[in-house]
Amino acid sequence: MSQAIVVTGTDTDIGKTVFSAALAACLGASYWKPVQAGLDVETDSEAVMRLGGLSAERIIPEAYRLHKPASPHRAAELDSVEIKPQQMEVPVVSGPLIIEGAGGLMVPLTREITFLDVFARWGLPVVLCARTALGTINHTLLSLKALRDACVPVMGVAFIGKPETETERVISTLGNVTRLGRLPWIEPLEQSRLMSAFHEGFGSFPLR
Repeated sequence: MSQAIVVTGTDTDIGKTVFSAALAACLGASYWKPVQAGLDVETDSEAVMRLGGLSAERIIPEAYRLHKPASPHRAAELDSVEIKPQQMEVPVVSGPLIIEGAGGLMVPLTREITFLDVFARWGLPVVLCARTALGTINHTLLSLKALRDACVPVMGVAFIGKPETETERVISTLGNVTRLGRLPWIEPLEQSRLMSAFHEGFGSFPLR
């Protein structure tokens, strides 16, 4: 199987889709969002294709497309869809593959199974995206503990937001984790500005 990397976060709306777009572009990778909850606005796959400049052939169709922007288990119930996490297999593609989860690790896919359960079954390396805002130390360390308790390999933490040197240092130290780099908030969010910021913040990203 090709080299696949899972991108997850400590929470929702922290910028992991933007990070995934830049990472996929940097590595020449394909992109897969297994579960998309919310179809009324631009989907994450569409955003990655636009921001990363990926061709349509490098966007793997979602396993589940759910209408309401809610936890996948609830969005599926509202759509009368049964998510079958046990059958969610990593697509085989030529070259690297970036897989993006939804929200944080403990987001439920069903009333019994979370994304973390699926990540543990896959056994793929995970990049944990974390805000640099207040509260991120607790959220990030708890997420790292959950990943390790589930025996999920952690590639490192990608920080997103304004520079917070001490916050990033203490997470790296207490979490015994690699600081991969930091991506600032980008306004306006455009492909050229994103890629410039990514190369500056993650110049030595693994697999490059």
